[in-house]
Amino acid sequence: MTSAVPRLGVTFIPTIEPERLKDFARAAEDSGLDEIWLWEDCFKESGVASAAAALAWTERIHVGVGLMPVPLRNVALTAMEIATLARLFPGRVIAGIGHGVQGWMEQVGARAASPMTLLEEYTVALRALLDGESVSTDGRYVRLDDVKLDWPPAERVPLMLGGEGPKSIRLAARLGDGNLVTSAVADDDIRRTRDLILDEIGADGAAAQRVIVPKIAATGDGAQQRVDEEVVRWGKPADRGIGVAGDAGTVAAEVRRLARLGATSVAFAPTEDEPDLLGFVEFLGRDVKPLIPT
Repeated sequence: MTSAVPRLGVTFIPTIEPERLKDFARAAEDSGLDEIWLWEDCFKESGVASAAAALAWTERIHVGVGLMPVPLRNVALTAMEIATLARLFPGRVIAGIGHGVQGWMEQVGARAASPMTLLEEYTVALRALLDGESVSTDGRYVRLDDVKLDWPPAERVPLMLGGEGPKSIRLAARLGDGNLVTSAVADDDIRRTRDLILDEIGADGAAAQRVIVPKIAATGDGAQQRVDEEVVRWGKPADRGIGVAGDAGTVAAEVRRLARLGATSVAFAPTEDEPDLLGFVEFLGRDVKPLIPT
């Protein structure tokens, strides 16, 4: 992990109506952003269906799903879906998996007694399937008998893992290509993630590890108030530095600061009450991004 210029992305939060994704995705690409991030929150929008649409509506931009809850998904199905996207849109798919919100997993009857065991078994199997291997395993949760994808990705798909507990962060560092930092986090949370990654895989491994940091942002009139209110919706105090409000220079400075903390990608999310969604996306790409590498 270094302070090199990070990739700049935008998050299509699932409180936005799905039918607005087309214009959102095209605005993100046209304005020069590097990544679009999608959430698979219960019970809002499918991450995979949204990713397929966003990829089809664009030509260059990378699209990540952060994250797909593993208790909801058979690992073979997830591998098939990721592989299909990767074959259709080579080099543009970023896959993210994680525990999912345990309350939601309880609601659908999928909560695991040991989420860590499930995620570890699932990650190992998914990575092997995406790499074109034939997988047989008889774990506590993941059971496969000579399963092999007919159409594995032609090139390696980055596999990100999300989770806020120390064990989850370490697991992501050990088995994944990157860590998805939990939304609505402060600097201390990012530093803790960085330190755990370094401790788990050392400086050489950490240098290659992606760290995706989400950040709430707003610009224009009333920006600070909207950010503060959004942070409170996440159950956090508004004064912890979780969001950023201001002009392009202020937001670009925040991206550079997060890079120094270890972020390799920063994905800005609009507030739930953002009055000009496409304007926000264009602001990030056309106004903020050119100011970052300074």
